[in-house]
Amino acid sequence: MSNAPAGALGPSSVERADRVSGAGSRPPSRTSAPPFKKILIANRGEIALRIIRACRELGIATVAVHSEVDARALHVRFADESVCIGPAQAARSYLHIPAIISAAEITGADAIHPGYGFLSENPEFARLCAKCGVTFIGPTPEAMRAWGDKVTARANAKRFGFPLLPGSEVLRDADHAVSEARRIGLPVIMKASGGGGGRGMRIVRAESEVAAAFRQATHEAESGFKNPDVYMEKFVERPKHIEFQVLADKHGGVWTLGERECSLQRRHQKVMEEAPSPVMTPELRQQMGEVMRKAILETGYTSLGTLEFIMDEDRKLYFLEMNTRVQVEHPVTEMVTGLDLVSLQIRIASGEKLELGDTRPWSFRGHSIECRINAEDPRTFAPWPGLITEYFPPGGTGVRVDSGVYGGWTVPQHYDSLLAKLIVHAPTREEAITRMRRALDEFIVGGIRTNIELHKRLLDDDEVKSGEMTTRTIERLIAQSA
Repeated sequence: MSNAPAGALGPSSVERADRVSGAGSRPPSRTSAPPFKKILIANRGEIALRIIRACRELGIATVAVHSEVDARALHVRFADESVCIGPAQAARSYLHIPAIISAAEITGADAIHPGYGFLSENPEFARLCAKCGVTFIGPTPEAMRAWGDKVTARANAKRFGFPLLPGSEVLRDADHAVSEARRIGLPVIMKASGGGGGRGMRIVRAESEVAAAFRQATHEAESGFKNPDVYMEKFVERPKHIEFQVLADKHGGVWTLGERECSLQRRHQKVMEEAPSPVMTPELRQQMGEVMRKAILETGYTSLGTLEFIMDEDRKLYFLEMNTRVQVEHPVTEMVTGLDLVSLQIRIASGEKLELGDTRPWSFRGHSIECRINAEDPRTFAPWPGLITEYFPPGGTGVRVDSGVYGGWTVPQHYDSLLAKLIVHAPTREEAITRMRRALDEFIVGGIRTNIELHKRLLDDDEVKSGEMTTRTIERLIAQSA
Protein backbone atom coordinates (compact mmCIF):
# COMPACT_ATOMS: atom_id res chain seq x y z
CA MET A 1 0.00 0.00 0.00
CA SER A 2 1.39 3.40 -0.91
CA ASN A 3 0.63 4.88 2.49
CA ALA A 4 2.52 2.27 4.50
CA PRO A 5 5.34 3.66 6.67
CA ALA A 6 8.61 3.75 4.81
CA GLY A 7 10.73 0.70 5.51
CA ALA A 8 8.05 -0.95 7.63
CA LEU A 9 6.98 -3.55 5.08
CA GLY A 10 8.68 -5.65 2.48
CA PRO A 11 9.92 -9.21 1.90
CA SER A 12 12.76 -8.84 4.39
CA SER A 13 10.37 -7.86 7.17
CA VAL A 14 8.36 -11.09 6.96
CA GLU A 15 10.04 -13.61 9.22
CA ARG A 16 9.38 -17.22 10.14
CA ALA A 17 8.67 -17.39 13.87
CA ASP A 18 11.10 -19.10 16.27
CA ARG A 19 10.23 -22.67 17.14
CA VAL A 20 9.98 -22.62 20.92
CA SER A 21 7.89 -24.98 23.05
CA GLY A 22 6.09 -26.20 19.95
CA ALA A 23 5.52 -22.70 18.52
CA GLY A 24 4.45 -22.89 14.91
CA SER A 25 3.73 -26.63 14.92
CA ARG A 26 0.43 -27.65 13.34
CA PRO A 27 -2.03 -29.82 15.26
CA PRO A 28 -3.15 -33.18 13.92
CA SER A 29 -5.24 -32.91 10.76
CA ARG A 30 -8.93 -32.15 11.29
CA THR A 31 -11.76 -34.16 9.84
CA SER A 32 -12.88 -31.00 8.02
CA ALA A 33 -10.92 -28.20 6.37
CA PRO A 34 -9.87 -25.25 8.57
CA PRO A 35 -12.18 -22.23 8.28
CA PHE A 36 -9.28 -20.11 6.97
CA LYS A 37 -5.77 -20.87 5.70
CA LYS A 38 -4.02 -17.95 7.40
CA ILE A 39 -5.17 -15.25 9.84
CA LEU A 40 -3.36 -11.99 10.47
CA ILE A 41 -3.79 -10.72 14.04
CA ALA A 42 -4.07 -6.93 14.11
CA ASN A 43 -3.23 -6.63 17.80
CA ARG A 44 -0.59 -7.33 20.43
CA GLY A 45 -0.15 -8.72 23.95
CA GLU A 46 -2.29 -11.36 25.58
CA ILE A 47 -5.21 -11.15 23.15
CA ALA A 48 -2.88 -11.77 20.19
CA LEU A 49 -1.55 -14.89 21.95
CA ARG A 50 -5.10 -15.97 22.75
CA ILE A 51 -6.03 -15.77 19.07
CA ILE A 52 -2.87 -17.65 18.04
CA ARG A 53 -3.84 -20.50 20.38
CA ALA A 54 -7.35 -20.71 18.92
CA CYS A 55 -5.95 -20.67 15.38
CA ARG A 56 -3.46 -23.43 16.14
CA GLU A 57 -6.23 -25.70 17.44
CA LEU A 58 -8.26 -24.97 14.29
CA GLY A 59 -5.28 -25.76 12.05
CA ILE A 60 -4.88 -22.16 10.83
CA ALA A 61 -1.51 -20.46 10.21
CA THR A 62 -1.00 -17.07 11.85
CA VAL A 63 0.69 -13.77 11.09
CA ALA A 64 1.69 -11.40 13.89
CA VAL A 65 2.07 -7.71 13.19
CA HIS A 66 4.19 -5.66 15.56
CA SER A 67 5.65 -2.24 16.14
CA GLU A 68 9.40 -1.79 16.39
CA VAL A 69 9.27 -1.80 20.19
CA ASP A 70 7.34 -5.11 20.18
CA ALA A 71 9.86 -7.03 18.07
CA ARG A 72 10.64 -9.39 21.01
CA ALA A 73 7.04 -9.78 22.13
CA LEU A 74 5.62 -13.27 22.69
CA HIS A 75 2.90 -12.93 20.07
CA VAL A 76 5.64 -12.32 17.49
CA ARG A 77 7.59 -15.34 18.71
CA PHE A 78 4.68 -17.76 18.67
CA ALA A 79 3.04 -16.79 15.39
CA ASP A 80 4.06 -18.55 12.19
CA GLU A 81 5.09 -15.30 10.51
CA SER A 82 5.63 -11.73 11.64
CA VAL A 83 5.62 -8.33 9.97
CA CYS A 84 6.91 -5.06 11.41
CA ILE A 85 4.32 -2.38 10.62
CA GLY A 86 5.88 0.77 12.05
CA PRO A 87 7.27 2.60 15.07
CA ALA A 88 6.08 2.38 18.65
CA GLN A 89 3.33 4.99 18.37
CA ALA A 90 0.03 3.13 17.86
CA ALA A 91 -1.18 5.69 15.31
CA ARG A 92 1.76 4.72 13.09
CA SER A 93 1.55 0.96 13.64
CA TYR A 94 -1.40 -0.87 15.25
CA LEU A 95 -3.85 1.83 14.17
CA HIS A 96 -2.32 2.34 10.72
CA ILE A 97 -4.81 0.63 8.40
CA PRO A 98 -2.72 0.73 5.17
CA ALA A 99 0.21 -0.98 6.90
CA ILE A 100 -1.99 -3.73 8.36
CA ILE A 101 -3.77 -4.47 5.09
CA SER A 102 -0.41 -4.45 3.28
CA ALA A 103 0.87 -7.02 5.78
CA ALA A 104 -2.13 -9.23 5.03
CA GLU A 105 -1.53 -8.94 1.29
CA ILE A 106 2.19 -9.74 1.32
CA THR A 107 1.74 -12.74 3.63
CA GLY A 108 -1.32 -14.11 1.85
CA ALA A 109 -3.59 -13.92 4.89
CA ASP A 110 -7.23 -14.51 3.99
CA ALA A 111 -8.64 -13.10 7.25
CA ILE A 112 -7.81 -10.50 9.91
CA HIS A 113 -8.71 -10.81 13.58
CA PRO A 114 -8.68 -7.38 15.30
CA GLY A 115 -8.82 -8.59 18.92
CA TYR A 116 -10.09 -5.80 21.22
CA GLY A 117 -9.14 -2.14 21.28
CA PHE A 118 -7.18 -0.59 18.39
CA LEU A 119 -9.22 -1.19 15.18
CA SER A 120 -11.63 -3.79 16.55
CA GLU A 121 -14.70 -1.52 16.39
CA ASN A 122 -13.74 0.53 13.36
CA PRO A 123 -16.34 -0.06 10.61
CA GLU A 124 -14.15 1.63 8.00
CA PHE A 125 -11.39 -0.89 8.68
CA ALA A 126 -13.89 -3.74 8.32
CA ARG A 127 -15.12 -2.23 5.04
CA LEU A 128 -11.60 -1.89 3.64
CA CYS A 129 -10.80 -5.48 4.59
CA ALA A 130 -13.77 -6.67 2.53
CA LYS A 131 -12.81 -4.37 -0.35
CA CYS A 132 -9.33 -5.93 -0.38
CA GLY A 133 -10.69 -9.47 -0.32
CA VAL A 134 -9.78 -10.19 3.29
CA THR A 135 -12.36 -11.44 5.81
CA PHE A 136 -12.78 -9.25 8.88
CA ILE A 137 -13.41 -11.51 11.88
CA GLY A 138 -16.26 -9.67 13.49
CA PRO A 139 -19.63 -8.19 12.58
CA THR A 140 -20.33 -6.40 9.31
CA PRO A 141 -19.50 -2.69 9.01
CA GLU A 142 -23.25 -1.96 8.94
CA ALA A 143 -23.84 -3.89 12.17
CA MET A 144 -20.88 -2.18 13.81
CA ARG A 145 -22.34 1.21 12.96
CA ALA A 146 -25.81 0.20 14.13
CA TRP A 147 -24.63 -1.08 17.51
CA GLY A 148 -21.17 0.44 18.00
CA ASP A 149 -22.29 4.06 17.89
CA LYS A 150 -23.82 4.67 21.30
CA VAL A 151 -26.57 7.06 20.16
CA THR A 152 -27.68 4.69 17.40
CA ALA A 153 -27.46 1.76 19.81
CA ARG A 154 -29.76 3.59 22.25
CA ALA A 155 -32.29 4.02 19.45
CA ASN A 156 -32.05 0.29 18.65
CA ALA A 157 -32.42 -0.57 22.32
CA LYS A 158 -35.53 1.59 22.61
CA ARG A 159 -37.05 -0.04 19.52
CA PHE A 160 -36.62 -3.53 20.98
CA GLY A 161 -37.84 -2.69 24.47
CA PHE A 162 -34.60 -2.48 26.43
CA PRO A 163 -35.01 -0.30 29.53
CA LEU A 164 -33.19 3.03 29.09
CA LEU A 165 -32.13 5.79 31.44
CA PRO A 166 -33.38 9.27 30.50
CA GLY A 167 -30.93 10.71 27.99
CA SER A 168 -30.34 12.95 25.00
CA GLU A 169 -29.51 12.66 21.34
CA VAL A 170 -26.15 14.01 20.10
CA LEU A 171 -25.56 17.40 21.73
CA ARG A 172 -25.26 20.23 19.21
CA ASP A 173 -23.43 22.77 21.38
CA ALA A 174 -22.96 23.93 24.98
CA ASP A 175 -26.36 25.67 25.11
CA HIS A 176 -28.06 22.47 23.95
CA ALA A 177 -26.15 20.56 26.62
CA VAL A 178 -27.40 22.94 29.34
CA SER A 179 -31.03 22.66 28.21
CA GLU A 180 -30.85 18.87 28.04
CA ALA A 181 -29.29 18.68 31.52
CA ARG A 182 -32.23 20.70 32.86
CA ARG A 183 -34.72 18.41 31.11
CA ILE A 184 -33.09 15.16 32.29
CA GLY A 185 -32.24 16.40 35.78
CA LEU A 186 -28.84 16.49 37.44
CA PRO A 187 -26.58 14.63 37.95
CA VAL A 188 -25.88 13.58 34.35
CA ILE A 189 -22.99 11.89 32.60
CA MET A 190 -21.70 12.95 29.19
CA LYS A 191 -20.40 10.20 26.93
CA ALA A 192 -18.57 9.98 23.64
CA SER A 193 -20.88 8.56 20.99
CA GLY A 194 -18.12 6.61 19.27
CA GLY A 195 -15.88 5.60 22.18
CA GLY A 196 -15.54 3.90 25.51
CA GLY A 197 -13.10 3.00 28.24
CA GLY A 198 -13.85 6.18 30.21
CA ARG A 199 -12.55 8.60 27.57
CA GLY A 200 -14.96 11.35 26.61
CA MET A 201 -16.94 10.87 29.83
CA ARG A 202 -17.78 13.63 32.28
CA ILE A 203 -20.03 13.44 35.35
CA VAL A 204 -21.84 16.74 35.97
CA ARG A 205 -23.60 17.56 39.23
CA ALA A 206 -24.07 21.35 38.87
CA GLU A 207 -25.60 23.30 35.99
CA SER A 208 -22.70 25.74 36.09
CA GLU A 209 -20.36 22.87 35.10
CA VAL A 210 -22.33 21.65 32.07
CA ALA A 211 -20.83 23.89 29.37
CA ALA A 212 -17.23 23.22 30.40
CA ALA A 213 -17.89 19.48 30.69
CA PHE A 214 -19.38 19.47 27.19
CA ARG A 215 -16.29 21.13 25.73
CA GLN A 216 -13.94 18.75 27.57
CA ALA A 217 -15.90 15.64 26.57
CA THR A 218 -16.06 16.80 22.94
CA HIS A 219 -12.31 17.40 22.86
CA GLU A 220 -11.56 13.97 24.34
CA ALA A 221 -13.98 12.28 21.93
CA GLU A 222 -12.38 13.97 18.92
CA SER A 223 -8.81 13.22 19.98
CA GLY A 224 -9.52 9.66 21.15
CA PHE A 225 -12.01 8.44 18.55
CA LYS A 226 -11.94 10.98 15.68
CA ASN A 227 -15.62 11.56 16.42
CA PRO A 228 -16.57 14.66 18.47
CA ASP A 229 -20.19 13.63 19.08
CA VAL A 230 -21.27 13.36 22.71
CA TYR A 231 -24.60 12.74 24.40
CA MET A 232 -25.78 12.61 28.02
CA GLU A 233 -27.67 10.27 30.31
CA LYS A 234 -29.05 10.45 33.81
CA PHE A 235 -26.26 9.48 36.20
CA VAL A 236 -26.85 6.73 38.77
CA GLU A 237 -24.65 7.34 41.80
CA ARG A 238 -24.00 3.76 42.98
CA PRO A 239 -24.85 1.34 40.17
CA LYS A 240 -23.74 -2.17 39.44
CA HIS A 241 -22.32 -2.80 35.96
CA ILE A 242 -23.58 -6.00 34.36
CA GLU A 243 -23.00 -7.17 30.80
CA PHE A 244 -24.47 -9.99 28.72
CA GLN A 245 -22.57 -12.10 26.19
CA VAL A 246 -24.29 -12.98 22.92
CA LEU A 247 -23.15 -15.12 20.01
CA ALA A 248 -24.76 -15.26 16.56
CA ASP A 249 -23.86 -17.12 13.38
CA LYS A 250 -24.85 -16.28 9.82
CA HIS A 251 -27.60 -18.88 9.69
CA GLY A 252 -30.02 -17.44 12.26
CA GLY A 253 -28.49 -19.10 15.30
CA VAL A 254 -28.36 -16.80 18.33
CA TRP A 255 -27.14 -17.84 21.76
CA THR A 256 -27.29 -15.78 24.95
CA LEU A 257 -24.44 -16.90 27.18
CA GLY A 258 -25.44 -15.26 30.44
CA GLU A 259 -23.96 -12.28 32.21
CA ARG A 260 -20.75 -11.02 33.76
CA GLU A 261 -20.49 -8.87 36.88
CA CYS A 262 -18.17 -5.96 36.02
CA SER A 263 -18.89 -3.45 38.79
CA LEU A 264 -15.35 -3.28 40.16
CA GLN A 265 -13.98 -0.38 38.14
CA ARG A 266 -11.74 2.60 38.52
CA ARG A 267 -12.28 5.65 36.29
CA HIS A 268 -14.63 3.57 34.14
CA GLN A 269 -11.90 0.95 33.60
CA LYS A 270 -12.77 -2.57 34.73
CA VAL A 271 -10.46 -4.14 37.30
CA MET A 272 -12.10 -7.44 38.29
CA GLU A 273 -14.93 -9.41 36.68
CA GLU A 274 -16.89 -12.57 37.43
CA ALA A 275 -19.57 -14.84 36.03
CA PRO A 276 -22.32 -15.28 36.84
CA SER A 277 -23.33 -12.09 38.65
CA PRO A 278 -24.08 -12.81 42.31
CA VAL A 279 -27.25 -10.67 42.16
CA MET A 280 -28.77 -11.98 38.94
CA THR A 281 -31.95 -14.05 39.17
CA PRO A 282 -32.83 -16.84 36.70
CA GLU A 283 -36.04 -14.99 35.87
CA LEU A 284 -34.27 -11.72 34.96
CA ARG A 285 -31.60 -13.60 33.02
CA GLN A 286 -34.29 -15.40 31.01
CA GLN A 287 -36.22 -12.16 30.40
CA MET A 288 -33.16 -10.26 29.19
CA GLY A 289 -32.04 -13.19 27.06
CA GLU A 290 -35.31 -13.21 25.14
CA VAL A 291 -35.17 -9.46 24.44
CA MET A 292 -31.52 -9.63 23.37
CA ARG A 293 -32.10 -12.60 21.09
CA LYS A 294 -34.92 -10.77 19.31
CA ALA A 295 -32.77 -7.64 18.87
CA ILE A 296 -29.80 -9.59 17.50
CA LEU A 297 -31.95 -11.58 15.08
CA GLU A 298 -33.91 -8.63 13.72
CA THR A 299 -30.86 -6.41 13.21
CA GLY A 300 -28.92 -9.19 11.46
CA TYR A 301 -26.00 -8.98 13.85
CA THR A 302 -23.44 -11.81 13.69
CA SER A 303 -20.26 -12.73 15.63
CA LEU A 304 -19.61 -12.07 19.33
CA GLY A 305 -21.28 -9.12 21.02
CA THR A 306 -21.62 -7.78 24.54
CA LEU A 307 -24.57 -5.71 25.73
CA GLU A 308 -23.76 -3.61 28.78
CA PHE A 309 -26.23 -2.47 31.44
CA ILE A 310 -26.22 -0.70 34.76
CA MET A 311 -28.34 -1.94 37.64
CA ASP A 312 -29.73 0.51 40.17
CA GLU A 313 -30.37 -0.09 43.87
CA ASP A 314 -33.84 -1.45 43.04
CA ARG A 315 -32.23 -4.19 40.89
CA LYS A 316 -33.53 -2.63 37.64
CA LEU A 317 -31.36 -2.89 34.54
CA TYR A 318 -30.80 -0.06 32.05
CA PHE A 319 -29.09 -0.44 28.67
CA LEU A 320 -25.78 1.39 28.24
CA GLU A 321 -24.08 0.24 25.04
CA MET A 322 -23.00 -2.71 22.94
CA ASN A 323 -19.41 -3.77 22.28
CA THR A 324 -19.09 -5.38 18.86
CA ARG A 325 -15.93 -7.40 19.57
CA VAL A 326 -14.38 -9.94 21.90
CA GLN A 327 -14.08 -8.57 25.45
CA VAL A 328 -11.08 -8.45 27.78
CA GLU A 329 -13.18 -10.38 30.28
CA HIS A 330 -14.40 -13.08 27.88
CA PRO A 331 -12.49 -15.86 29.78
CA VAL A 332 -14.93 -15.90 32.71
CA THR A 333 -17.76 -16.69 30.31
CA GLU A 334 -15.63 -19.38 28.69
CA MET A 335 -14.93 -20.95 32.08
CA VAL A 336 -18.59 -21.21 33.12
CA THR A 337 -19.99 -22.21 29.72
CA GLY A 338 -17.22 -24.51 28.48
CA LEU A 339 -17.12 -22.66 25.13
CA ASP A 340 -14.10 -21.30 23.26
CA LEU A 341 -15.47 -17.92 22.23
CA VAL A 342 -12.52 -16.92 20.05
CA SER A 343 -12.67 -20.18 18.10
CA LEU A 344 -16.42 -19.76 17.63
CA GLN A 345 -15.89 -16.18 16.48
CA ILE A 346 -13.47 -17.39 13.79
CA ARG A 347 -15.81 -20.17 12.68
CA ILE A 348 -18.73 -17.73 12.42
CA ALA A 349 -16.66 -15.38 10.23
CA SER A 350 -15.97 -18.27 7.83
CA GLY A 351 -19.71 -18.80 7.39
CA GLU A 352 -19.92 -22.04 9.38
CA LYS A 353 -23.27 -22.95 10.89
CA LEU A 354 -22.76 -23.56 14.59
CA GLU A 355 -24.28 -26.65 16.17
CA LEU A 356 -24.55 -25.58 19.80
CA GLY A 357 -28.03 -26.88 20.54
CA ASP A 358 -30.78 -24.92 22.25
CA THR A 359 -30.63 -21.13 21.91
CA ARG A 360 -32.09 -20.41 25.33
CA PRO A 361 -29.78 -18.83 27.97
CA TRP A 362 -26.80 -21.07 28.56
CA SER A 363 -26.48 -23.10 31.75
CA PHE A 364 -23.57 -22.09 33.97
CA ARG A 365 -21.07 -24.54 35.43
CA GLY A 366 -19.68 -23.19 38.68
CA HIS A 367 -18.25 -19.70 39.16
CA SER A 368 -15.33 -17.80 37.59
CA ILE A 369 -13.43 -14.64 38.57
CA GLU A 370 -10.89 -12.64 36.54
CA CYS A 371 -8.34 -10.15 37.93
CA ARG A 372 -6.61 -7.78 35.52
CA ILE A 373 -2.96 -7.60 36.55
CA ASN A 374 -1.68 -4.19 35.46
CA ALA A 375 1.74 -2.58 35.48
CA GLU A 376 0.91 0.42 37.61
CA ASP A 377 1.75 2.17 40.87
CA PRO A 378 -0.54 0.68 43.55
CA ARG A 379 -0.99 4.09 45.20
CA THR A 380 -1.40 6.48 42.27
CA PHE A 381 -2.43 3.93 39.58
CA ALA A 382 0.00 5.60 37.17
CA PRO A 383 1.37 3.21 34.51
CA TRP A 384 4.69 1.61 35.47
CA PRO A 385 6.60 0.50 32.35
CA GLY A 386 10.03 -1.07 32.67
CA LEU A 387 12.01 -4.30 32.76
CA ILE A 388 10.36 -7.38 34.27
CA THR A 389 13.23 -9.00 36.16
CA GLU A 390 11.23 -11.98 37.43
CA TYR A 391 7.92 -13.50 36.32
CA PHE A 392 6.20 -16.50 37.89
CA PRO A 393 2.49 -16.97 37.15
CA PRO A 394 0.33 -19.09 39.48
CA GLY A 395 -1.06 -22.51 38.55
CA GLY A 396 -2.93 -25.44 39.97
CA THR A 397 -6.49 -26.69 39.70
CA GLY A 398 -8.93 -24.19 38.24
CA VAL A 399 -6.32 -21.49 37.51
CA ARG A 400 -5.75 -19.91 34.09
CA VAL A 401 -3.37 -17.08 33.14
CA ASP A 402 -3.71 -15.21 29.84
CA SER A 403 -0.56 -13.13 29.43
CA GLY A 404 1.85 -11.80 26.86
CA VAL A 405 4.86 -11.06 29.09
CA TYR A 406 7.86 -12.93 30.47
CA GLY A 407 10.91 -12.40 32.65
CA GLY A 408 13.37 -10.19 30.77
CA TRP A 409 10.62 -8.43 28.80
CA THR A 410 10.50 -4.65 28.99
CA VAL A 411 6.95 -3.31 29.35
CA PRO A 412 6.71 -0.43 26.83
CA GLN A 413 5.24 2.91 27.81
CA HIS A 414 3.24 3.29 24.61
CA TYR A 415 0.33 0.92 25.24
CA ASP A 416 -2.20 -0.26 27.80
CA SER A 417 -0.71 -1.32 31.16
CA LEU A 418 -2.37 -4.79 31.17
CA LEU A 419 0.21 -7.51 31.92
CA ALA A 420 -1.96 -10.56 32.47
CA LYS A 421 -5.45 -11.79 33.18
CA LEU A 422 -5.63 -14.17 36.12
CA ILE A 423 -8.75 -16.33 35.92
CA VAL A 424 -9.99 -18.94 38.36
CA HIS A 425 -12.90 -21.38 38.25
CA ALA A 426 -14.52 -23.28 41.12
CA PRO A 427 -17.85 -24.95 41.95
CA THR A 428 -19.09 -21.98 44.04
CA ARG A 429 -18.40 -18.24 44.33
CA GLU A 430 -16.96 -18.67 47.81
CA GLU A 431 -14.53 -21.33 46.57
CA ALA A 432 -13.60 -19.14 43.58
CA ILE A 433 -12.73 -16.25 45.93
CA THR A 434 -10.58 -18.56 48.05
CA ARG A 435 -8.84 -19.92 44.95
CA MET A 436 -8.20 -16.41 43.61
CA ARG A 437 -6.63 -15.34 46.93
CA ARG A 438 -4.29 -18.32 46.73
CA ALA A 439 -3.41 -17.61 43.10
CA LEU A 440 -2.69 -13.92 43.79
CA ASP A 441 -0.33 -14.94 46.61
CA GLU A 442 1.60 -17.09 44.12
CA PHE A 443 1.87 -14.43 41.40
CA ILE A 444 5.41 -12.99 41.23
CA VAL A 445 6.27 -10.02 39.02
CA GLY A 446 9.66 -8.47 39.74
CA GLY A 447 11.23 -5.21 38.65
CA ILE A 448 8.04 -3.20 38.17
CA ARG A 449 5.01 -2.32 40.26
CA THR A 450 1.62 -3.99 39.84
CA ASN A 451 -1.92 -3.83 41.24
CA ILE A 452 -1.83 -7.34 42.75
CA GLU A 453 -2.22 -5.98 46.29
CA LEU A 454 -5.35 -4.05 45.26
CA HIS A 455 -6.96 -7.30 44.13
CA LYS A 456 -6.18 -8.92 47.47
CA ARG A 457 -7.78 -6.01 49.33
CA LEU A 458 -10.85 -6.20 47.12
CA LEU A 459 -11.37 -9.89 47.84
CA ASP A 460 -11.30 -9.11 51.57
CA ASP A 461 -13.81 -6.25 51.27
CA ASP A 462 -17.26 -6.88 52.76
CA GLU A 463 -19.10 -5.45 49.74
CA VAL A 464 -17.21 -7.76 47.40
CA LYS A 465 -17.59 -10.84 49.59
CA SER A 466 -21.35 -10.27 49.80
CA GLY A 467 -21.67 -9.57 46.06
CA GLU A 468 -23.01 -6.06 46.71
CA MET A 469 -20.10 -4.15 45.14
CA THR A 470 -20.83 -1.17 42.89
CA THR A 471 -18.84 0.98 40.49
CA ARG A 472 -17.96 3.15 43.51
CA THR A 473 -16.48 0.34 45.65
CA ILE A 474 -12.85 0.86 44.60
CA GLU A 475 -13.20 4.61 45.03
CA ARG A 476 -14.42 4.06 48.60
CA LEU A 477 -11.64 1.57 49.31
CA ILE A 478 -8.99 4.03 48.14
CA ALA A 479 -10.49 6.85 50.20
CA GLN A 480 -10.47 4.70 53.32
CA SER A 481 -6.77 3.92 52.95
CA ALA A 482 -5.70 7.49 52.12
